[in-house]
Amino acid sequence: MSVVPHVALSVPAPGGNWGQANTRNGCLSWANSLDTDSNLVDRCLGGDEVAWEDLVRLHTRKVYAVCYRFTGNDSEAQDLTQDVFLRVFKSLKSFRSGEGSFGVWLMRLTRNLLIDNYRRGKQERATDSIEDQLPVLEETAAFSSRTDGLLAGREASEILQSGLEKLSPELRETLILRDLEEMEYREIAQVLNVPEGTVKSRLNRGRAELARILRKHKVAV
Repeated sequence: MSVVPHVALSVPAPGGNWGQANTRNGCLSWANSLDTDSNLVDRCLGGDEVAWEDLVRLHTRKVYAVCYRFTGNDSEAQDLTQDVFLRVFKSLKSFRSGEGSFGVWLMRLTRNLLIDNYRRGKQERATDSIEDQLPVLEETAAFSSRTDGLLAGREASEILQSGLEKLSPELRETLILRDLEEMEYREIAQVLNVPEGTVKSRLNRGRAELARILRKHKVAV
């Protein structure tokens, strides 16, 4: 692969149903795309640009959803999604299928880029005197379908996003990967490089803290 083919992002509007984005459009779900991913990666490494475009289309909505929940900003999320796939393009040769799924590898890469972006932004804002007004950008977040079912409309989505941003980064990212991306505990442990017990502990704490925050907004949980 010598040139990065341009692939237009196709993403849902902020506040959309993130967890169902792929299946609703007839795309393979994250969990069911393992064989397809392996085949596409092999073809990409062989210089097949069509395979690269297919790989991007298959995972763009998931990556964008994570970036949006991380930042709370549509424009920034789209820019970061482009950056993620640029990094994927440059480092695809380092992916080893025997060490885990492409989805886990992609989530780890996305998380690392988001953390880099957060830290870089934090340094750039260090001269600002209103630290308490700065958004917390370090992790991505979202909820399970049972929580989504209790929230409807743009206003509720904004309350949810605001609640997520009030969580600590480690709790937020764990909620996102488990409740939004529906990843297995072992996969989350691989992405975050922590034991499964730590994942479960963070998930319980995150859900409890989020419920407390939402109750302040009189949102039923």
